[in-house]
Amino acid sequence: MEQLSTKKRGLAAIFRLAPGRHVLLLVSAAVIALHLATRTNRALNVWLSEHAVRPLHRLLGRVNSVFPFSVAELLIALAAVSLVIFLCVQTIRLIRRPERAAGLYRLVLTLAACGLAVYALFCLLWGVFYYWDDFAARSGLSAEPVSVDQLETVTRYFADLANTYAARVARDEDGVYTVDRQELLNQSPAVFETTAARYPCLDGPALTVKGIRCSRVMSALNFTGFFFPFTAEANVNMDFPPALLASTIAHELSHQRGVAKEQEANFCAVLACLNYGDADYVYSAALLAYTHLGNALYAADYAAWEPIYLSLSDSVRRDFAANRAYWQRYETPVQTVSDKVYEGFLYSYDQNLGLKSYGACVDLLVNYYYDTAYTQLVEKENIEN
Repeated sequence: MEQLSTKKRGLAAIFRLAPGRHVLLLVSAAVIALHLATRTNRALNVWLSEHAVRPLHRLLGRVNSVFPFSVAELLIALAAVSLVIFLCVQTIRLIRRPERAAGLYRLVLTLAACGLAVYALFCLLWGVFYYWDDFAARSGLSAEPVSVDQLETVTRYFADLANTYAARVARDEDGVYTVDRQELLNQSPAVFETTAARYPCLDGPALTVKGIRCSRVMSALNFTGFFFPFTAEANVNMDFPPALLASTIAHELSHQRGVAKEQEANFCAVLACLNYGDADYVYSAALLAYTHLGNALYAADYAAWEPIYLSLSDSVRRDFAANRAYWQRYETPVQTVSDKVYEGFLYSYDQNLGLKSYGACVDLLVNYYYDTAYTQLVEKENIEN
């Protein structure tokens, strides 16, 4: 009994070193554990997503829309600066103070408590979306497996669409696609208007996507955009070649409207851009769709892929080349680590394809656009004959 009493007094003494931080750590750990334990409870995650998180995101999105800059970027920058200052100050204190063990404990406890608190909030404000009904289920669209013939037909359709709109968008003196990036952002509130009317599950406030000022940092980390659930802002990299910027804007808007899975966000981006009808958005969507479809067809049937690839216009190929050249500049160990970390994050939320899940929108694209693509192919063959 005396030994047990001594142990309790020891624990109480440790708790008194930083009671607030201990409480924060324990509450955050409990929230995370509860989230992990209820991931298979679809009904609970549907209720939380629909009745708690989405309404909160709508409110946060509207509040932060009054700021012309990304509040998310500001918070991340402040957090990074605060962390550096905190670590420097605490290191100096540890050197000067005699009770170094207690100081080191408080330092580790502070970092752990803050880290777990942020992750607990992330679980509540975004993690639940991975375990409610996905877009295919909520929209009723089919994502059934497709045949190689169907894949070929739809790949050809988007290659033709890219060729058509490549001639309708602005180009610089080198023949590479150019656009006023800010104008694309200004159009973003209207991008989902038609699509949300057809699929109410994509309904949401008409908000402007935010451009990130430190975009080259994003490029170094291999990110073209991100949705920040703590401010409900959709953010995009403003530095990479703009041919895929419009579809990236639509991709992040998809996340803002509750589409968590990357493959579905890509499909929604293509769908919304094509429905929106603006030439820059349609061209960008065609490039995005062709990239995923073409990669899938290349792996499935090279002989079918080759003539479609060769049919791409010089303008389309220049835009793809410009995009490849840009990202090759950032092929560094930092980007590799960033990819591994993000892939680990996707795995942790049961996105078992990891980064490859970005290409899994192929089934949705083929199922949705096959009839249109097949009709256009038949009409084209009739004209040629």
